[in-house]
Amino acid sequence: MEEYQLLIDLHKRAKRQGPGGEAETELALSLAMIDRAAPLKIADIGCGTGASTLVLARLLQARITAVDFLPDFLEVLTGNAEDLGLSEKITPLACSMDTLPFGDEEYDVIWSEGAIYNIGFERGVRGWNRYLKVGGLLIVSEITWTTASRPQELQKYWEGEYPEIDTASAKIDILEKNGYSPMGYFVLPEHCWLDNYYRPMQDSFKNFLNRNHNSKGARAIVEAENREIELYEKYKTYYSYGVYIATKLKPRKP
Repeated sequence: MEEYQLLIDLHKRAKRQGPGGEAETELALSLAMIDRAAPLKIADIGCGTGASTLVLARLLQARITAVDFLPDFLEVLTGNAEDLGLSEKITPLACSMDTLPFGDEEYDVIWSEGAIYNIGFERGVRGWNRYLKVGGLLIVSEITWTTASRPQELQKYWEGEYPEIDTASAKIDILEKNGYSPMGYFVLPEHCWLDNYYRPMQDSFKNFLNRNHNSKGARAIVEAENREIELYEKYKTYYSYGVYIATKLKPRKP
């Protein structure tokens, strides 16, 4: 089985495909001062199996387009939405986040937890701006340095994995240069990484390896995931996901 399919097999059974938490999703809603009774139109981009989508659907009177390029993930989301009685609020959409079929100023809110790295933070916030109404909200989480300097081992690893990793001030500067006014920012706490993401993943490794006949490719994926987990446990004071909340400004006239 190719690495791509192995990764899908590992992650589609998980509640989360990245660090986060229901309380933190709700905190972002509160900081954004979203009217929970308003009939909003929301795009949740890179939704995975729907951890954030289901929270938004439960808490808001909104129509949510749940976007992911993996139909396997959307299938899980659809089943969970049906079980929770939330299907009428959620429309799954299988497509890439860099070729979204949205109209200009179509959405009140664009939401993306732990996914914008797939196309890069700057490319994402710049490209998605057109789909937001003026005054609409952009709420994204992005891996972020939380100190001005960090150990070379950690710097080298994350620059290899995601060269756009940077400090919050650099990310906020990107927002300001691409038509947004920042409204809020907070850092995901440790339990969002360990309790909600890494520990459940570790608990799934044995079954994952068994399903895939302990293949070389499956073992390599487990080894890589364990390496990432070890680095977080060793250096967690130096980085996390930052949650960025911004509003779209009216475009300036030339």
